[in-house]
Amino acid sequence: MQTWIQRQKNMIEFTLSSLLRRKRKNVALVTVYTLVVFLLASVIFFTYAIKREASLVLEGSPDMIVQRLIAGRQDPIPLSHLDKIKQIRGVRSAGSRLWGYYYDPVVGANYTLMVSGESPAEGSITVGQGIARTRLLDVGDEMEFKAHDGVIFNLSVQGIFSAKSELVSSDLLLISESDFRKLFGLPRSHATDLILQVGNPREQVTIAEKIAALLPDTRIILKEELLRTYDTIFDWRGGLMLVILFGALLAFIIFAWDKASGLSVEEKRETGILKAVGWETSDVILLKFWEGMVISLTSFLAGLVLAYVHIFFTSAVFFEPVLKGWSVLYPKFRLIPFINPYQIVTLFFLTVVPYTVATIIPSWRASTIDPDSVMRGS
Repeated sequence: MQTWIQRQKNMIEFTLSSLLRRKRKNVALVTVYTLVVFLLASVIFFTYAIKREASLVLEGSPDMIVQRLIAGRQDPIPLSHLDKIKQIRGVRSAGSRLWGYYYDPVVGANYTLMVSGESPAEGSITVGQGIARTRLLDVGDEMEFKAHDGVIFNLSVQGIFSAKSELVSSDLLLISESDFRKLFGLPRSHATDLILQVGNPREQVTIAEKIAALLPDTRIILKEELLRTYDTIFDWRGGLMLVILFGALLAFIIFAWDKASGLSVEEKRETGILKAVGWETSDVILLKFWEGMVISLTSFLAGLVLAYVHIFFTSAVFFEPVLKGWSVLYPKFRLIPFINPYQIVTLFFLTVVPYTVATIIPSWRASTIDPDSVMRGS
């Protein structure tokens, strides 16, 4: 065992000295290799991390959402529907929500307006960091709103959401119920939608079917459907970036294959000398294997570290517009690091294994040639 370990140690030392003799070529290869790993790892890290953030945010969402549809579009739902829904067995609790969108022509962005138990008093609002940053607002300032009937009124900024919640509150604006109904002209007998909590999660589908039969003009959205929708959205965005980067990956594969398979005259002469002094074909292949592993692992680890810093410390500054979405109010936040072993294994087999194989095949061919003819250059 010690003999085998010593042999591998000597082989690695010889590999490093061999690589240093061709510094320019190997530095160029490692640079390109690291860039490709960095790009692929950044997309994968961001996609998985943002999906996990979305799932954590949606953990507190209601089990079911009931919306009224008229002509295929969402419409305010009568609060009288609550009494019918509460009579369905299995519904633990039911309530209503008031929320909507308001377009601000000043910055060309849509705000999400919501009424909640934490809403400020009438005449006041609480705004997200994105709104405050874009409109240059501070506590005590006023925002102007145009109601559904054209009346202009002002609301005072009572508070600004913490930067820690910017992922979900960047474009959020909390408003009192009376101001909300005044702004949108919504009667007190209606709400935006209804929310339900179900005692037994396995009964959600059955309860949804009962609601659909009882209220034919409604649409029921389950919590698991929301999770699947967000997963699909971010998978699509991540896939879009991977398709864009496929050209770079293909160029790298061609580049790596050309560098690995096209042994230079110097490398062929070196192989011939090694064969002439007693090296076996297996020794030459092992040498080239270690050369490929040193280059690929160095590039792989460097690319992973750079991607980790890019995603979790700079908030994916290079991919932000594509992966976060197109919006005026970009949320500024740091993702919680989340790395799945499956991601690392996938990247490893996509980048390290192909290059290592590409270095062994041409070396095996060169090592089977007569040493004298190789050293003569014939």
